[in-house]
Amino acid sequence: MILLSNPLFGVLLSLALFVLGQWLFDKTNGFFLLQPLFFAMVMGIVVLALLGHSMGMTTAQFYQKAYKPGGDLIFWFLNPATIAFAVPLYKRNDVIKKHGFVILFSLVIGTIVSLFAITGISKLVGLSHVGTASMLSQSATTAIALPLSTAVGGNAAVTAMACILNAVIIYALGKWLIKWFRLDKDPIGEGLGMGTAGHTVGSAFAVKLGSIPGAMAAVAVVVIGVVNNLIVPLFAHLMHI
Repeated sequence: MILLSNPLFGVLLSLALFVLGQWLFDKTNGFFLLQPLFFAMVMGIVVLALLGHSMGMTTAQFYQKAYKPGGDLIFWFLNPATIAFAVPLYKRNDVIKKHGFVILFSLVIGTIVSLFAITGISKLVGLSHVGTASMLSQSATTAIALPLSTAVGGNAAVTAMACILNAVIIYALGKWLIKWFRLDKDPIGEGLGMGTAGHTVGSAFAVKLGSIPGAMAAVAVVVIGVVNNLIVPLFAHLMHI
């Protein structure tokens, strides 16, 4: 019980599950359901549920008491991790200077189109206003999407799940998506696509493709975050969400 009341419990549990997920992911040649972020999230819920049940608590109660103090410490690092995207961005600022307007224009238009698509699909499947609002900011990286979701009346937990699923799917299908959309000969397109759709996980994939895709993915994460902060609240207001 002493360990469970210490923030180290949440940190160590998250780290252990992530490392296990990474090992399984490597052993299975990249099976997408074992992507470390997704694996750690799902197995973390299972472990918390089992431990909570063994101590006569609900999963929510055990989460608040045992995991959340350490989880909050991990969450704090999301902001500096997001700022760290300035490093690859700085290294290839020559590409940004040359194609800056096209990059910015495409990301802004893409964000606006995605908001209309999300709203339309949400209405089609019958999501509530809260559910729709939770989906609007999912194109931003998690550190930006969660507070933005709450600001427009969404549920941050649902938004977090959407962001993680986006990242997992893009990481798993990245190679095929690049080929399907014929981006394999366009490093700028590769990076923007991975960073926009896959956030930080997609950016990690883009870095493996080269310095230009990695820098463009960083640009996408930063710009999409700024654009979402500016557009999503206005969009939600105009669409009465």
